[in-house]
Amino acid sequence: MFLRSRSRLRAAVIAAAVGAGVLVAATPAAAAPLAGTRSYLVITAPGATSGATSAITSNSGTVWATYDAIGVIVAHSGAADFASRMRAVTGVQKVGATRTSDIPAEAASLPFPVEPTRVGPATSEPLRSDMTQIGADKAWAVNQGSATVTVGVLDTGVDDLHDDLKANFDAANSASCAYGKLDTRAGSWRDTDTHGTHVAGTIAAAKNGRGVVGVAPGVKIASVRIAEKPSGYFFPENTICAMVFSGDRGFEVTNNSYYTDPWLFNCPDNADQDAILEGVKRAVAYAEGKGVLNVAAAGNENYNLANKTRDTKSPNDSTVVTRNVTNACLSVPTEVSGVVSVSSIGSTNSKSLFSNYGTDKVHVAAPGERVYSTVPGGGYGSKDGTSMAAPHVAGVAALLKSVNPTATPAQLRQLLATQADDLSCTDTRCSGTTAKNNFFGEGRVDAFAAVDTGTPPGNSFENTADVAIPDAGTAVSSSITVSGVAGNAPATLKVDVNIVHTYRGDLVIDLIAPDGTAYRLQNSSNDSADNVVQTFTVNASSEVANGTWKLQVQDVARVDTGYINSWKLTF
Repeated sequence: MFLRSRSRLRAAVIAAAVGAGVLVAATPAAAAPLAGTRSYLVITAPGATSGATSAITSNSGTVWATYDAIGVIVAHSGAADFASRMRAVTGVQKVGATRTSDIPAEAASLPFPVEPTRVGPATSEPLRSDMTQIGADKAWAVNQGSATVTVGVLDTGVDDLHDDLKANFDAANSASCAYGKLDTRAGSWRDTDTHGTHVAGTIAAAKNGRGVVGVAPGVKIASVRIAEKPSGYFFPENTICAMVFSGDRGFEVTNNSYYTDPWLFNCPDNADQDAILEGVKRAVAYAEGKGVLNVAAAGNENYNLANKTRDTKSPNDSTVVTRNVTNACLSVPTEVSGVVSVSSIGSTNSKSLFSNYGTDKVHVAAPGERVYSTVPGGGYGSKDGTSMAAPHVAGVAALLKSVNPTATPAQLRQLLATQADDLSCTDTRCSGTTAKNNFFGEGRVDAFAAVDTGTPPGNSFENTADVAIPDAGTAVSSSITVSGVAGNAPATLKVDVNIVHTYRGDLVIDLIAPDGTAYRLQNSSNDSADNVVQTFTVNASSEVANGTWKLQVQDVARVDTGYINSWKLTF
């Protein structure tokens, strides 16, 4: 069990026994912080931290780290009135404690992860269902990603010596930000748990015939460790350090499978949490301003982020106090502007029971159940959670950046949305349309669409109008008029079908081209499962693209009924 934060999920099934990453001091130990010493964010205008730095010293504090470009200082103090005194300093905008517990003794020496026990490399590389679910297997045949694209894994660390990760690991741009201070010593980035290594494998495990394959096996991975040891917490100063480092090192994408401790939600009417909100928001904006697309897990509390009422889990570093919250209170970094928030789905494209959701809170969805990936020491294991869903999206974003190297973070966000496969609502809490709803946002990410450059990205056409399918009746159809596409349709025309129908084996489904040619997508069968939510690939290269295409559906047996919910053509 991985403790408490966003990455802290239901019990993970680890297929190989591995070391937990025990820490030893890499440098002579300094004096441990005195009891009562806390960490604070001191916020000024960007570029104006010098005055506050002096004031920190004169008000019984010490400067731990400074980020002048965003106007954020991390300070330590044992004075109970430090925050109130600093808030009165001219030029200081906000001050807040980053935790409700004392600074741990490990901060004095920045402990160093040790090498875990190693197991031999895998001997096979089976195709995983989560990869086929998002079309990654098809993407690999077209483009496995560019080595010029780096994904920063902001997490518990990464085992860079793992057989499936070492070829893609970027040690020169890896570091630790645990305890709120940048540590670039070789190996400081290594995993102190198993979580970050698992995330890294989902993003970019090598396609080498052994173990597993990541969504984007051709891109680079960098590790920025932000989890502390032994607590396992991801405190605000660690997130800020990692975001600034990611921007300065020019990462194209970051993956953030955690929430920033100790508050599940940070509320602006609380001075401490308000400073946390401001500091993390500035750091995220700084990274995006440097060209970084930030991806984050939506969380595992089965909570409607668009309708906040209660927080029963904060603060998680001391005594939890149940409190009332409102939508002004944010989970960071997932609810920070510009961050792509990811919900989790299972193999049937339903929302995972644990996954958070929310209208305009969740942007896209990806597989997050029983995800099999790398763990420290060379082994492999399965984990559940939005922590496992987010790296699928980070991998797809890396593929998009590989194909569109000049794309901005905003453009990458748009491509993720427009290329996503629509998923319909799955229970009464789900609201919105098939095209966009509070469970899945814009839908399930599509790795193949990210690299399929036969026509410009986003050349999709959709019909979301419901069409009833008569029981054991005549065929019905739903039409899409395509225009503005030059020449013929591609040999890999993608047909996304969403049909709600009990006993889907009753259905015969055809794609009808503008000239009347029928392309069989599904024959009737003994398949008793419900619904057809599937992407079909059709060789329609002999057909003119422009014109009216139809999805034709006939129910050839009695008893079961349903309707065409939506369908989409992507050229």
